[in-house]
Amino acid sequence: MRKSCAIVIFRRGRILTMPLMEKIQKDLVDAMRAKDELRLSVLRMVKSALKNKEIEKIRPLEDAEALQLLQTLVKQRRESVEMFAKGGRTELAEKETKEIAIIEGYLPANASAEDIERAIDAAIAETGANSAKQMGAVIKAARAKLEGKTVDGKALSDRVRVRLGA
Repeated sequence: MRKSCAIVIFRRGRILTMPLMEKIQKDLVDAMRAKDELRLSVLRMVKSALKNKEIEKIRPLEDAEALQLLQTLVKQRRESVEMFAKGGRTELAEKETKEIAIIEGYLPANASAEDIERAIDAAIAETGANSAKQMGAVIKAARAKLEGKTVDGKALSDRVRVRLGA
């Protein structure tokens, strides 16, 4: 079963969904009309990245693939913010931070620390893991429990490593 990350629109008592690409296109047009240069630039970049990925895969992207790409774009910008901050380029770091906020608007909510801990507890119980050798199985099970929420893979891995005593 394919899960869809869509925006829900109510029209005449019916529920319609808007796929991610359509939502980005609509927001891009709105940004043009509002003359919001930063938002327009970011949405063009996002649309271009999604289109390039579609061309690479030779088929339309599923919503999960599109969300993964958006997470990658956010991660790249976070790394840029860190590098600009180290280099003393605060104006560029601020610009990248604003871009992150725009892109994150299209991602599902981040998993809270409590959600992550509960998912790890359930995954450890489910897999019966008690050593670092079973870390991969625990991470996979925890990710399944956190379906629909954005989770930083490194943070999840670090938390599982601590819990398993590795």
